[in-house]
Amino acid sequence: MPTLPDRDPATLLPPLREGGVIAYPTEAVWGLGCDPGNEAAVMRLLALKQRPVGKGLILVAAEVAQLDGWVRLDALTAERRAAVLQSWPGAHTWVVPAGPRAPRWITGAHDGIAVRVSAHPQVCALCRAWGGPLVSTSANLAGQPPARTRDQLDPALLAHLDGLLDGATGGQAQPTRIRIAANGQVLRD
Repeated sequence: MPTLPDRDPATLLPPLREGGVIAYPTEAVWGLGCDPGNEAAVMRLLALKQRPVGKGLILVAAEVAQLDGWVRLDALTAERRAAVLQSWPGAHTWVVPAGPRAPRWITGAHDGIAVRVSAHPQVCALCRAWGGPLVSTSANLAGQPPARTRDQLDPALLAHLDGLLDGATGGQAQPTRIRIAANGQVLRD
């Protein structure tokens, strides 16, 4: 598995294009990611985490335009859409009605998709290099505590990754709050 310098996310593009699973620092914890449009990559990531597909996954992007087709911001009222857009970029994850590009292996058993436009510089650089959103789920086995530092990454997970973007999390104390975009209801605090 390649270990990459802080500012070279382009090195992860070949593994991502080939259906690989990578690890990278996010706002509060280390994340696992892959191409959300590649069903085999997503299923591999879910198997590594021991997470059921029905729970759905979060997508992270560098800018709102990268979410075009994945979500339907236009399905929200003007007031709710403004609340979502004003929170980005930042550590705010919203469940937005799924768009035509969002397959069931991403939405799970839900009609919405959890998305975040990050302000974390490495996440943004990675999504910009990739040219779109990436899956972003905590780098841990289901039910285990998330890794807050690279040293806390589970060796069992590391052994199966195709790349790792070295760096530091954004220092946030908790993973991002997840709220329903249509009404602001908190799903995860």
